[in-house]
Amino acid sequence: MSAPTTIRLSSALGLAALTLSTFVAITTELLPVGLLPQMSREFNVPESTMGLVVTVYALAVTILSLLLTTFTARLPRKRLLLLTLVGYAVSNLLVALAPTFVVVCIGRGIGGVAHALFFSVVSAYATKLVPKHLVGRAIAIVYSGTSLGFVLGVPLATSVGSAVGWRVAFGALVGIAALLVVATSVMLPSVSGETDSHSARFRAWRRSGLLAVAVVNVVLFFGHYVAYTYIASLLALAGVEEQAVGSVLLLLGGAGIFGLVGAGLLVDRRPRLGLLVTVAVMALGLAAIPLTSGSLVGTLIAIGAWCLAFGAAPSFLVTAAIRTGAVSPDIAGAVTNATSNLGIAAGAVVGAQIFAGAGVVGLPWVGAALLAVSVLVVVVSGQAFTSKPHRENLGTGVITLPQVG
Repeated sequence: MSAPTTIRLSSALGLAALTLSTFVAITTELLPVGLLPQMSREFNVPESTMGLVVTVYALAVTILSLLLTTFTARLPRKRLLLLTLVGYAVSNLLVALAPTFVVVCIGRGIGGVAHALFFSVVSAYATKLVPKHLVGRAIAIVYSGTSLGFVLGVPLATSVGSAVGWRVAFGALVGIAALLVVATSVMLPSVSGETDSHSARFRAWRRSGLLAVAVVNVVLFFGHYVAYTYIASLLALAGVEEQAVGSVLLLLGGAGIFGLVGAGLLVDRRPRLGLLVTVAVMALGLAAIPLTSGSLVGTLIAIGAWCLAFGAAPSFLVTAAIRTGAVSPDIAGAVTNATSNLGIAAGAVVGAQIFAGAGVVGLPWVGAALLAVSVLVVVVSGQAFTSKPHRENLGTGVITLPQVG
């Protein structure tokens, strides 16, 4: 009897709730990226310094992901997920009302604490809603919220910020997060927390290839965000006016959707090939940006290729971490969450230094070089990035559906 290839309705509704939650999470994380020029002018700080609001958020995630995930392992997953969504709402409210740059950083820090738990919970949740052989597809569906954040969240918020003020953009996201708390409480089935010992399984992570996944993840996000943190300035260099940045980000986010679709097609069949192509295209797109300087069309094509490929990356890396079997799915999610945000923090800090010294034109070169390192690690790490998935490592847990009648 062949395994089912479709996802039942109750699980589909749960995945939809997780996808919308991921949309709010990624929009909250990246919202300042398109608004850095406006925010830096209001608080009278250099744009490179304003980039620290990205760093503060990412550092909170990096430091707290594993700690909070382990500490909350036995708590009800649904309640924990709802708590993180409340955290996002509080974070954006503080930023929207912040009288000073310091208060903005505090608000972003609260968002980082919520984010430290969110992606470990949501990644594990996805594995518990579907059969083992559909885990990769489920993760790709949930991570489509990341692309929705790129396609709709960040561009629309940037457009709102340019038109009526950046504070209104953050305020709108408060309302969306509040509505999502209600919707998720209805749509998402409850699942159990982890009942096994993380420590015993975690001791095997180095032998399993999880270390290689973590290295690729941190370097890839480092390379991406060393340039993407200052995407508004890169677009300005190509001749895009500040008022048009939101519209351009909308197009770039649309490119990310195509990357996500590609990941969904390959992540359960040819994950190693898919990841290699993804990182290589990212590197080539970044390297092409300085070469197309002076050509708006050429620069947009190069940035589009870079963002298209990045849309696929999270699905491949999260699934690879879970498939190592070294740790439970929520700890695997915490590892990828922590290392990706370490890369984001490093990218924002190093990018600020390059921006202040060599100017924005140097950012893509550094990003491309870092992504080339990621390609090399994938090539030499066959145990972590296999040609075909080890399905026996994809634990799904037990789903508990609400009683009807």
